[in-house]
Amino acid sequence: MTHHTTCLIAGGGPAGIMLGLLLARAGIEVTVAEKHGDFLRDFRGDTVHASTLQLLGELGLEDRFRAMHHVDLADYRLPLPRGGTIVLGDFSSLPEPYNHISLAPQWDLLSLLAEAAAEEPTFRLLMNTEVLGPVVDHGRVVGATVRTADGAESVITADLTVACDGRNSDVRAAAGLVPHEYRVPYDVWWFRLSRTEAERHGELPTLLPTIKPPDIMLAMSHHDYYQIAYLAPKGSRERLREEGIVSFRRRIARLRPDLADRVDELASMDDLPILDVRMNRLHRWHRPGLLCIGDAAHAMSPSGGVGVNLAIQDAVAAARYLAEPLRQHWITDHDLDLVRRRRLFPTVFLQSGQRLLHTTIYEPAMAGLPGGFELAILVLRLVPWLSRPVGRLIAIGPRPEHAPDFARR
Repeated sequence: MTHHTTCLIAGGGPAGIMLGLLLARAGIEVTVAEKHGDFLRDFRGDTVHASTLQLLGELGLEDRFRAMHHVDLADYRLPLPRGGTIVLGDFSSLPEPYNHISLAPQWDLLSLLAEAAAEEPTFRLLMNTEVLGPVVDHGRVVGATVRTADGAESVITADLTVACDGRNSDVRAAAGLVPHEYRVPYDVWWFRLSRTEAERHGELPTLLPTIKPPDIMLAMSHHDYYQIAYLAPKGSRERLREEGIVSFRRRIARLRPDLADRVDELASMDDLPILDVRMNRLHRWHRPGLLCIGDAAHAMSPSGGVGVNLAIQDAVAAARYLAEPLRQHWITDHDLDLVRRRRLFPTVFLQSGQRLLHTTIYEPAMAGLPGGFELAILVLRLVPWLSRPVGRLIAIGPRPEHAPDFARR
């Protein structure tokens, strides 16, 4: 069986759902195919940066977001060796009302965007529908083969197919697009620990890394729990599993003695999801009839939590450049390359910053050596006003995108 749509989007993550919403508001027939039955994958990026918050406001979705379960963070702090913290990134000086970043479960954000998109008559979301690979006719991608949960396969033809299916994109691979891989020194073990009633009311939510060589972790304060990322050197996965959960609990208690009273909430190493951290980037983001954006075009490391917001910005740029060609049902390679050219600078800039953090802070710390962490604290003590431009860089980033006029409400 064959169906047709103007734009087929593979993947219902932040880039895919946002692009679907924007194109539908332009009156374009768009179909998003998501292989899972819901958005409930735990421990995905939960940071919603100021640039994305402003975009939600421009789309008329700010009130819906504010009604979601979330917390707002006014700054990003570093711990001091003898106790206390120092502000690395100050968001409070940004223009109101977007003078913060928010922590919100990603499945809630995706549900919000999907519900808004469903209000548009030209939007269709297919859950439990996996995109297997592109259909090619005379060198041009003209759609894709999809498979539903019952194993049935069909073809969806499209004027444009967009790969938003993540860092391990099957669509990208099947199209013969191969990214350049950059070395990353760590993987991430994700878990949660509860917050006490006193912590919920006695401290402001913040992003707080803790570095005690060779261990590193980052705690993000949601309302009633900490979402925690423990950074482990590449290749250490099996060793940590063999050491067992008791040893892992000791590591966490050593890093954060204030959390030692609840590490027993970690029942087993098998319960801890692991993110195989990768960083890569395509040289060419498209081929005729196909475009890659988000992690499918440039996988980011978790450093700075910029991946989700960068993917959303890609979607906004893609909608702006491609809405009119899609209305005309004529997409050229030049149209597709405009998206890459627009988004290349922020991608390279942020990936370069992540690679710098890896080599100056994370790698030395995991090797038990002094590194840039102490230097960063010294610089912030000498020049405290640097926290403001750093905060702007974290919360807004380079070249933020704004909603096209056709999508504003």
